[in-house]
Formats: sequence, C-alpha cells, structure tokens
Amino acid sequence: MTLKIDIDDGAGVAPYEQVRAQISEQAHAGALPVGYRLPTVRGLADELGLAANTVAKAYRALESDGVIETRGRNGTFVAAAGDAASREAAAAAQAYAERVRRLGLPERAALDAARDALRAAYGD
Repeated sequence: MTLKIDIDDGAGVAPYEQVRAQISEQAHAGALPVGYRLPTVRGLADELGLAANTVAKAYRALESDGVIETRGRNGTFVAAAGDAASREAAAAAQAYAERVRRLGLPERAALDAARDALRAAYGD
C-alpha cells in the first residue's frame, strides 16, 4: 500500500487542499489503512515539489478532522477515522446542546436549527 497524490496546478484548488482531500479520500476508502505511516512533512513536500508549509497545512487540517494523528517523533499515521470523528462530533453536539439550553431555546427549535445546518452543509 502506498500513498498516491497527484497535484494538478491547473485545477484551481490550492495544493494543500489537494493533498488534504486525496489523503482523506484514500484513508476513508481503506486504500490507506488505519495505522499506515505517512511520509514526513518534508519528505512528502520534496516528493511532490511543494513547500513544506503547504504539506504541514494539509497535515494540520487532516489531524483536525481526525483523519491522521501525529505521535511525536514516531511519525504521522492514519487514524481510526470513525473514532476521532465520532468523538469530535459528540463534543460539538454537547457544546451545541449546552449553548441552546443557555439561550432558552426549546428542544424542537434546537433540533430544527441543527437539521437546517446539516442540510446546508451537505447541500440537501
């Protein structure tokens, strides 16, 4: 199994976003299994002909999304996608519930607002 990233200079999409999206897609599709060790920031940047900061930005976004995890000097690995994403979603839901309760919003109105936001985010 190897990481495959193609940067398209004419795509109109920032290179860091192309790196982020391709790693995310490969991880979610199982092409990069949980525990797969990713190249170092500098190594991937050299391989792709990008600045190290570009790859670092993509890795930070992926880590924020729960797709990858950095284990200090041991490297950067594909994370158990469902675990990190589920934990982050649960934390966001908890924060939302506490906020709407403080605002005095009835449960039904809070749920309607959440559904509307999800529909907008998913393009429904």
